[in-house]
Amino acid sequence: MKPILLIHGGAWAMPDDAIAAHENGIAAALEAGWSALSRGGSSVDAVEAAITVMEDDDTFDAGRGSFLTRDGRVQLDALLMNGANLRSGGVACVERLRNPIQAARLVLDKSPHVYFVGTGAERFARQNGMDLIDNTELIVPRERDRLMAFQRAEAAGHPDTTFSGSPTEHSHDTVGAVAIDANGNLAAGTSTGGTLSKAPGRVGDSSLIGCGCYADNLSAAVSLTGWGEPIMKLVLGKWAVDRVAAGHNPQDAATAAIEYLHTRLGGHGGIILLGPDGRIGLAHNTPRMAWGLASHEGRQLGITRNI
Repeated sequence: MKPILLIHGGAWAMPDDAIAAHENGIAAALEAGWSALSRGGSSVDAVEAAITVMEDDDTFDAGRGSFLTRDGRVQLDALLMNGANLRSGGVACVERLRNPIQAARLVLDKSPHVYFVGTGAERFARQNGMDLIDNTELIVPRERDRLMAFQRAEAAGHPDTTFSGSPTEHSHDTVGAVAIDANGNLAAGTSTGGTLSKAPGRVGDSSLIGCGCYADNLSAAVSLTGWGEPIMKLVLGKWAVDRVAAGHNPQDAATAAIEYLHTRLGGHGGIILLGPDGRIGLAHNTPRMAWGLASHEGRQLGITRNI
């Protein structure tokens, strides 16, 4: 099997002046993930490597630079899933981990459990070699300013149009990756800082199996980005990979998933899909979506407009 890596860097109303930073971030993540695959690494290795780069890039709503909660802190969620054996690792509401996708990998590899949250997730990560940091290391001035503007608009009772509509109208840079390795094994991962001014303790779709992420060699690998609550209610990741398992090609399944998200619940977001035969699919109903593809045929970067 020829390895393939497909990643996304969020689906939202991305302004023109943000395109270059997203393209640079996607390019760096593709480089890291493809390097893992080209060295003979697994699809899980590639997904972890690509997402780690995006978590470290404050362009995205994952890791450092994420949206702040209502009380001005960063809380992070991530999930990693191995399609070969369905082993999965997830963490949520972590505040002292620089790279939650690496903590998710530790859960996948080293725990009989699937999911850890809050201080329990941080304790597990520390016990398995990860350093704990101060939450302030994850906060950037841009996000302090954004939170203050949002809360001023809320207090005034007439929110600025910048923040109107669904959460994806103004920004949603949740990141994700799907990959297939030389052995034909699929993997998927998603990482996020959640939504702007979210209630502390809120968990979205990104780290929930079958919602923001899923991988199974018998169907497909998927990662989603967007308005988490509708995605969760539809278990949209599993819905999409099941359509591939039923014989639909990944592009049709991706398009159908986003249409279903909108027609059923008025949701907005984006999706990437990778089938076990290497076919891909991507779709979104937000103004723009950042994505990248790496294979033996080369690399592609895209900031696509609405489908």
